[in-house]
Amino acid sequence: MRVCSWWALWTLGVSLSAGAASPVVAGGVGAEGLVPRVFIDDVSYFQTDDEFHAWLELRRKLKQDFDDICGDTFCEGDYSNIESIIFRCSVDQGSGRIGQCYWVFGGSYESIDSATGKIAVEARTWACKSPLARGTTIQALMKALEGPNPMNTPLPKTRKTLYDGLIDCL
Repeated sequence: MRVCSWWALWTLGVSLSAGAASPVVAGGVGAEGLVPRVFIDDVSYFQTDDEFHAWLELRRKLKQDFDDICGDTFCEGDYSNIESIIFRCSVDQGSGRIGQCYWVFGGSYESIDSATGKIAVEARTWACKSPLARGTTIQALMKALEGPNPMNTPLPKTRKTLYDGLIDCL
């Protein structure tokens, strides 16, 4: 199956934000000084099925890493059911450099009125910016995080991890 076919399926079945794949022209110019930089959604950047599947596998591993530590760390207190929604990056279409990455989470807590049976829900989302070093490419990020525990692996050109980016956020 071609990448564009996977992209269509992914957009229909997984994406939480319509239109996220639309290119956005940044205020600056590209490395040559002539072409405007264009940032696109991470999944739109990949050219092969293998790259696309590797990115989805990285996202799956990050979700699993978070689920494994949630109960002992971030999921204590009012929001005990925090879930990873998506890990998403903007990528310079020409160079592969990452603009930003955010890891988005959602959580809630509920209470039941015993007299009426009504449920009151307090829902919340968190958008946690990843502590990436300037100039990190999507390829370098994927290579660095390809192991079994990507959330706790140092990011390229830094000693920080994605876990470090969650500490102040969640």
